Amino acid sequence: MSSPTDDPFRPQPQPEAPTAPSRTAVLDREEQVQEEAAPGDHERFAHYVKKEKIMESALSGDPVIALCGKVWVPGRDPKRFPVCPTCKEIYESLSGGGKGGDDKD
Repeated sequence: MSSPTDDPFRPQPQPEAPTAPSRTAVLDREEQVQEEAAPGDHERFAHYVKKEKIMESALSGDPVIALCGKVWVPGRDPKRFPVCPTCKEIYESLSGGGKGGDDKD
């Protein structure tokens, strides 16, 4: 039985006819890998960051910025890694380099 809102003259939707199997084309492309001159060097070094910033990061989880520009959340023992040469150069060029203020991580 039909309801009063049905229009008997409106065409009814037809069931979809079976379609022919579709084909999928696969495009081959070579993967382009851009490799830096020294990949991952920032990950292999301890970096200079102010102690206060390291403590803030430990409490808040916010990332810190090293003297060389690396941005990360400290979470490893910096004594296990050599000092970043860029950080060391910048640190030593600062007035009073080598005395207080900054620390490695």
